[in-house]
Amino acid sequence: MLYSIIDALQRSAVYIDSVLKKCNFDYLDSTNSTGDSQLGVDVEANNIIKESLLELDVVKGICSEEEDEAIYKEGLNGVYLVAFDPLDGSSIVSSNLSVGSIFGIYNKEFSAKNLIASGYIVYGPRLEMVVAQDSVNHYIYNGEEWRNIGSLMLSNKGRINSPGGTQKNWSTKHKILIESLFLEGYRLRYSGGMVPDLHNLLCKGGGLFSYPSTSDAPNGKLRALFEVFPFAFIFEKAGGEAIGSIGSLNEGLSRILDLNIDSIHQSLPCFFGSNDEISRVKLAYK
Repeated sequence: MLYSIIDALQRSAVYIDSVLKKCNFDYLDSTNSTGDSQLGVDVEANNIIKESLLELDVVKGICSEEEDEAIYKEGLNGVYLVAFDPLDGSSIVSSNLSVGSIFGIYNKEFSAKNLIASGYIVYGPRLEMVVAQDSVNHYIYNGEEWRNIGSLMLSNKGRINSPGGTQKNWSTKHKILIESLFLEGYRLRYSGGMVPDLHNLLCKGGGLFSYPSTSDAPNGKLRALFEVFPFAFIFEKAGGEAIGSIGSLNEGLSRILDLNIDSIHQSLPCFFGSNDEISRVKLAYK
């Protein structure tokens, strides 16, 4: 049953990839539910994925970063809910950097504990897809079909540091943490797109991606249901960890997939990485 959802997302990915290659990336007058300006391609990608999923009998409903509310189908046949960010990285797409789509598949209810599979698509020099269930499988589209090229696993310790948020708005403890990694020789890799940055970290074997609480975004910027929960699931299945917080970081950090959210568009501070780097985050924020 899950295969039909993955298949629909793969077909959507090929379609969106072709749209990106011919789009002029103009902004619309509209914004999404969290106030972000929308590109025409944001709306088109959203419609492509939405329509492909809602036609599946196994899908009970969907929610998207570009939609104000969740959409549920009439009838009770479907059991799966899919949350997705149709085009993550809109702010960098006009620079011809890689962008992506993120999705999480939930059983019966949109909550972290009900997440049963997740993944993302990378629209870059190659069209790629990563799907996490029991393991994290990496696919490449060769122009005719999707080919599984193996599983992604993280080392216990990496060498990449991908810090999000504006530096002048970081807390002192976060500045100390990030600077300590650079002083040890960690390499800066941050494009401003969650998909390409986390994909790079997974492919290179580990490190740390962080988007903390900041003075201008105390609850973080990344949305739990569409972005944070799916990537937390992926990182755990790849042998790493993902921690975050609901509200103030002064209350401490917890496993992301143990957190409960109050609304479908809620954001939260988050950290993804190898075990060694996440241990250092826990110590820094203790």
